[in-house]
Amino acid sequence: MRVLICPDRMGSLSSAAAGRVLASGWPGAITRTVGEAGRGFVEATADGWDTVLQTAALDGVVLESARTAGSVVLGVTGVDPPSEPGSSIPYEASSFVLGQAIGALVAEHRPTRLLVDLAGLDVHDAGAGLIAGLGAHSSGGSLTGGAAGLTGLTAVHLDAVRSLLAGVELVGVVPTAQRDDQLLGLRGITSRRGRAADEDAAMLLAVDAALQRLTELVAPGSAATPGAGACGGLGWTMMALGGRLATGPDLGLAGAGDEYDLVVTGCGVFDFVARGGGVVAAAAERAAAALAPCIVIAGEVLIGAREMRTMGIEAAYAVRESNLDAPTGGDLAAAELTATVTRVSRSWRW
Repeated sequence: MRVLICPDRMGSLSSAAAGRVLASGWPGAITRTVGEAGRGFVEATADGWDTVLQTAALDGVVLESARTAGSVVLGVTGVDPPSEPGSSIPYEASSFVLGQAIGALVAEHRPTRLLVDLAGLDVHDAGAGLIAGLGAHSSGGSLTGGAAGLTGLTAVHLDAVRSLLAGVELVGVVPTAQRDDQLLGLRGITSRRGRAADEDAAMLLAVDAALQRLTELVAPGSAATPGAGACGGLGWTMMALGGRLATGPDLGLAGAGDEYDLVVTGCGVFDFVARGGGVVAAAAERAAAALAPCIVIAGEVLIGAREMRTMGIEAAYAVRESNLDAPTGGDLAAAELTATVTRVSRSWRW
């Protein structure tokens, strides 16, 4: 029996730790560590590389990184997560610190491939600060003043940035839900977030125009690419600098194949709103490609069978009873997960 195990972080258990517990129910299974951007991607990548996760502080921000055999992964942690839908646009927030961190890692290690988790900062500057942190300078507006600083921008000079990144494969890692987000226009990030927060229409038009001006100065015609609006426009920056976008599940499951009889995934809380997140969705897609069932083991299950099956999930099993309005799936212990895996795996062997 061929089994693929690919859990997300399960509460306090990392993807790697959860995977080891799940694998106890299916000896011989192939296990992959997987994490979403902004939700354990750097940690899962470090575990998958079997290397040490390092942390460092820079301008009040905590950075996570790891490296192996020519590759480096970097992400921001230790800050408030990007705001919930309906929150106001962070007009003055800058991605400068992320650019500084990228520049320092590239200068020190000269990787052939750099994976950057773009989801840790709540910014709206389309990466203007990031390229400034890499050595870009401008005429007119300010690259480091957030979206508000871009008004009046007349020129952006990227020679130093392109020299620094020469020979580096740049991969921007974005949340699965944002991989097709648009940057500009009525369906762009400014319009959607601004209207949801009931912000002044004139201000929204001015910011959208400023972001459009930035894209025209840096990489004309690139703003319409799907994913350009991901993570406050940082998705566009990665592509404008010659990189590409990917999701955590894309990378974590790369090369895993589709010759399986069963796919087992997991998450902290499997509910109707988040539906387990991008890792669970990717596991279901992998199972569908293999014409195999996909099951979810979660700290709590708050979704019905009908909704699960529309996602391609055959069954879901809860570690503990649901508290409904106050789910506690985020503090799972390995012992209680082991007990559930032992029980569930008996029904999924042949």
